[in-house]
Amino acid sequence: MGALHAGHLSLIKQSINQCNHTVVSIFVNGKQFSPDEDFEKYPRTLSEDVIKLESLNVDVLFLPENNEIYPENYSTYIEENNLSIGLESASRPHFFKGVLTVVLKLFNIIQPDFSFFGKKDMQQLRLVEKMVQDLNLQIVIIAGETIREKGGLAMSSRNTYLQKPDGLGIIYETLKNAKNTIQNGERKSSIIHNQIHKSLTTVPNLKVDYIEISNAKTLKSVEKIEQNIIISLAVFVGEVRLIDNIEVLI
Repeated sequence: MGALHAGHLSLIKQSINQCNHTVVSIFVNGKQFSPDEDFEKYPRTLSEDVIKLESLNVDVLFLPENNEIYPENYSTYIEENNLSIGLESASRPHFFKGVLTVVLKLFNIIQPDFSFFGKKDMQQLRLVEKMVQDLNLQIVIIAGETIREKGGLAMSSRNTYLQKPDGLGIIYETLKNAKNTIQNGERKSSIIHNQIHKSLTTVPNLKVDYIEISNAKTLKSVEKIEQNIIISLAVFVGEVRLIDNIEVLI
């Protein structure tokens, strides 16, 4: 959606290294915002984005207008009814319907062989993979690692809203500590959940939205950790909502 940062650029570099041609789309998709979210103030930095893309020698920048993606009387949407349950959907029930719809439209317009998505938005990544599988799309989805600020905070376009981001590396530190606890033998999700919650509640002005310990493939919550998992969380820092996750291999 633009406001490009090092996380986006790492995915673009992956594409440049692996593909003959690289197309970048920038489109702030109103269909994935609810009326009370930040669509109007979402960072839009097109001039800076173009400079960054030119420096990487990106082949094509696709900049559709809203009425080109959603013409008058538009009424067709994509929904997934398994992996989309819980996690982000619990707080943003509209979100993935809008995401999958615009991603499929962009796939149909651009016709890529490969598409690159970051692991920071792990549920989104899994849903796009599932859509490609279920709808027999001839596209390979490639996952990119989460890129972080120096202090550990996962990079996000919304980080520009933060007044004091430096102290928020504790979010990732908390996830890493939880991973270490599991690797040292703890298998009860409730204990891991409580450990994370206790750590995060020490941060001033931070409110936990959710903490979930989920099966890495199905994204279903687990009470006992017996297979590979993903620990996912969302927090509010003031009015700014941040997400992060960490994979734990068993």
